[in-house]
Amino acid sequence: MKPRRLHLALLLSVALNLGVIAAVVLDRVRPSVSPAPKPPLHQILALDEAQRARWEAAERPFLQQFDSASARLEGHRTALVQALFADTLDPQRIESERASIAELQQAQQRMIIDQLIAERAILDARQREKLLGLLLDQPRTRSTVEDLHTR
Repeated sequence: MKPRRLHLALLLSVALNLGVIAAVVLDRVRPSVSPAPKPPLHQILALDEAQRARWEAAERPFLQQFDSASARLEGHRTALVQALFADTLDPQRIESERASIAELQQAQQRMIIDQLIAERAILDARQREKLLGLLLDQPRTRSTVEDLHTR
């Protein structure tokens, strides 16, 4: 594969991953606009008081770390897009931003996995099944790239 095509393929892969992450983050931070508000997750899972205290203690630092990582990802995504559309292409800058994005995405994925493992330890079998169903029923989100190119 030619280097230019490889760079384009990598860019599209990064953009797709960023779009998915951005959609998840936006879904978490943006208030729901649905007519009927969804009950809080602790109610859906029927957490008792002890479980809820443990859940919130585990969730608070996770959300702070996730928000921080998302902000860093957005900064690198912006820098990558700017580098791609600069008057003169700088392959080193493009590769540096791509590598930073990939590293941050991997760290964020590890963070999510660690959080899900921590949440799993708090829940009983019935609650784990309920959370599993909620996670698997999440609708697939379209990336920004998909949205822009299907208009």
